[in-house]
Amino acid sequence: MPELPYTELIAVVVVVVYVTAIFSAIEAVMTVRTAQGAIAWSISLLTLPYIALPLYLIFGRNRFDGYLEQRSEIEAQTEALSEETLEAIGRHTRYGDAAFPIYGSLARLARLPATGGNNVELLINGQDTFASIMQGLESAQNYILFQFYIIRDDNLGARIGEVLSRKARAGVRVFLLYDEIGCPRFRRTELYRRMQRAGVQSAAFNTTQGRRNRLQLNFRNHRKIVVVDGRTAWLGGHNVGDEYLGLGRRGAWRDTHMRLRGPAVMSTELAFATDWRWATRRPVDVNWEFHDARAGDCNVLIFPSDPASEFEEAGLMYHEVIISARERIWIASPYFVPDRGIVSALQLAALRGVDVRVMIPDRPDGPVVGMANWAFTRELLPAGVNVYRYREGFLHQKVFLMDDRLAGVGTANFDNRSFRLNFEITGLVENVDFCAEVEAMLNADFEQSDRVVAQHLRDKPFWFPFAMGAARLMSPVL
Repeated sequence: MPELPYTELIAVVVVVVYVTAIFSAIEAVMTVRTAQGAIAWSISLLTLPYIALPLYLIFGRNRFDGYLEQRSEIEAQTEALSEETLEAIGRHTRYGDAAFPIYGSLARLARLPATGGNNVELLINGQDTFASIMQGLESAQNYILFQFYIIRDDNLGARIGEVLSRKARAGVRVFLLYDEIGCPRFRRTELYRRMQRAGVQSAAFNTTQGRRNRLQLNFRNHRKIVVVDGRTAWLGGHNVGDEYLGLGRRGAWRDTHMRLRGPAVMSTELAFATDWRWATRRPVDVNWEFHDARAGDCNVLIFPSDPASEFEEAGLMYHEVIISARERIWIASPYFVPDRGIVSALQLAALRGVDVRVMIPDRPDGPVVGMANWAFTRELLPAGVNVYRYREGFLHQKVFLMDDRLAGVGTANFDNRSFRLNFEITGLVENVDFCAEVEAMLNADFEQSDRVVAQHLRDKPFWFPFAMGAARLMSPVL
């Protein structure tokens, strides 16, 4: 008899787990954005509820409910700034036309206009990127907006922290934003404490806010943004850490950033201001400087994307540039796990004669992602897509080149997470000279890569096709 209560307790737990799993499977069918993801979650929840249920509660949803619930409030609070920004850049707006209609759709997705009159500098690898950023930080007179997914307390972090601290003590308003999942222990570092003592205003982008997101680890603010005095902005693939200078355990690190001057800077700082408002419930308390003077001849569309939007903005952006390509579409990404629509678009582009190239790291970040890369490579090769595996270190850049006219540099990877789950930002640059620079950069990278051919797949061991198939099935939830 003494064992009866424990038996009843176990029975109750079993019932609760299975009932919760059933309702979660129903929710997955109704809300997960892809059929593959809905199938994967529902089957897992119904067959392996004890394993799948906690994973679903942590990683399952792809709509950022906490942000969605408060987005109207956040947008209302930043409405005045948004109106001022759009008014300031209004005379530089670049509209889509019959010759280049891509701005029409992408500007509506971005909820920001493309602007002319910008100067854009391509920054290849960490040394050039952080030398440029450090020089810009030193020049700050009014304010600095500094946002990275990861900020490490190492040599590079200490150097940047010293500049930010010195500027804060000199009266420059310094706002620092980081992702709580990207660097969960940053708040306990000596670097953080030193900057706080100096007057740097720091905040974590806390994606577990909101009543339904307490267990969610799926949503990340993956943006990397620096803005100095509203005049200059930087964005791209680097985080703050010694490994981004090639000094970590991975060795050589291949990444790309860009520096902006001109009206597009205001769109970049508007993205930061919205993120800061979410993280702190306070505005960025500075006297915004709207520098709308022409700085160059590049047209630029700043393209922020997030998981609270009605559309899968980053995925649609990539889809649009692929189907718009007439001569070439070259893509470099460390994580190549596209959805069915993107795979079809790449295949069709190659079949209509477009030079389609995809560059991925030869040493990927994890075995499952690596197998998924091979699985999608197998699908693309028969259509004539050229896949290159970069062998000189870890490829981390997120870059594309469409024809000779449009190039993109930013934070969005070519995978489900960036398409549907992360807060990302990409700079789309329309300029022949800038595209020529990107072409030269990517050609140099192709020379340090191996082109995959069908024989490489045939030479793999007997278990390799099964491992690729398993990774392919898991791709919607990677």
